[in-house]
Amino acid sequence: MANIICIANQKGGVGKTTTAVNLSAAIAVSEKRTLLVDCDPQANATTGIGIDKTNLDRTLYHGLIGAASAQNLITDSPIETLKVMPSRVELIGFEVEMMDAPGREVALKRLLAQVEDDFDYIILDCPPSLSLLTVNAMVAADFVLIPLQCEFYALEGLSQLNRTIQRIKNGFNPNLELAGILLTMFDKRTNLSLQVAEDAERVFRDLVFKTVVPRNIRLGEAPSFGKPILLYDAASAGARSYFSLAKEIMQAPV
Repeated sequence: MANIICIANQKGGVGKTTTAVNLSAAIAVSEKRTLLVDCDPQANATTGIGIDKTNLDRTLYHGLIGAASAQNLITDSPIETLKVMPSRVELIGFEVEMMDAPGREVALKRLLAQVEDDFDYIILDCPPSLSLLTVNAMVAADFVLIPLQCEFYALEGLSQLNRTIQRIKNGFNPNLELAGILLTMFDKRTNLSLQVAEDAERVFRDLVFKTVVPRNIRLGEAPSFGKPILLYDAASAGARSYFSLAKEIMQAPV
């Protein structure tokens, strides 16, 4: 049975999709069967892994509304051990169409149950909001990984996210745990990055990953080529950081 990790933060631009794509790729090349699920209607993880959205017949949306099985949604990636459940803009419709539907919070959990025995890890990329899609991801997940950008006000909003996680634990998924806080866009030359790291470690202590993702030009370029960083520039600081994160996660007790 797969370890299911939800990448969530209601703030945009903190590195959720970058983390989802590159963590998935790093785990996959470590010979773990991995599934990347794009739960964001913007579908940046889908394009970032090299999938042409215009050629898709079915996406996550069709699985969530019961119009397609999970097996029929899974698409190959450039890495043999990494599969993708892609998204497209029609996923916005899930929020509207399922608003009053019974069991709307467990639609993704039911879908992934069809394939979770086929994978070692399933990574869920969430939209930048505490929406029904994010709730579905947390209900389906075993763990939540929170990317935290090293910028002013970085810790603001985490209390709201933690309250959401607690409500999910109390109402839908008592086994949900916080995998950890991942510091992203870290610049060791600035006092601000060092201060955010210090604040995060003071508040979250051992829940802050030892791995820190630096500001890295190559990491920013890779999505425009439809490649995870390890296929775009495996020697870059960004690639090394996600390999390190994958190692931390795979070595963690589950």
